[in-house]
Amino acid sequence: MAVAAAAVALSACSSPVQAGAAAVVGNERISMNKVNTDTQAYLAALKQNNLDESALGVPASQAVLQRLVNVSIAKQLMTRYKVQATETEVDAVLKDPGQFESPTINLLANAVPPSDARDYGRAMVGLTKLQQQFGGQAGQERLAQEFSSIRPIFNPRYGVLNPQRSQENPALFVDTGRFGQLTQQAQPQPQQG
Repeated sequence: MAVAAAAVALSACSSPVQAGAAAVVGNERISMNKVNTDTQAYLAALKQNNLDESALGVPASQAVLQRLVNVSIAKQLMTRYKVQATETEVDAVLKDPGQFESPTINLLANAVPPSDARDYGRAMVGLTKLQQQFGGQAGQERLAQEFSSIRPIFNPRYGVLNPQRSQENPALFVDTGRFGQLTQQAQPQPQQG
């Protein structure tokens, strides 16, 4: 009985994230090196466009990691449902300025460095096609369910996804403390006077 308890205790301490991985998403490993390389490329692209990381509200590495995870999930769903994106479709997505003044700013707002633009564009085309395949507007809910069915496992270095992002707490991740328990952030005490 003591051996079984010890095995359970030891397995609870180990992380399912592989060494050197920032995250494992379904069957794909996103390396720390990929996150670091993309973050450097992303910061350089921001600087080249006279922008800086402070406009994101979160550290660039977190925004880049979240984008890499989302693209990975989209690619896995595309494979699962046999959806493909043509180069012409990807080109069209990459030329779309979205709500911004230019396609470049649109990509940067989504934490996409130029080196990953085609991969991101392919994922966006795939998500649009999946939504159409699932029933257009009505398929949006099914797409959300399918998307959330692939749960990423993040390196504990990042913490866990923040389930209650807000303007006051925009962080993508929250600190889990040393042993996996959420730590309470010190709240400012109201001033009396």
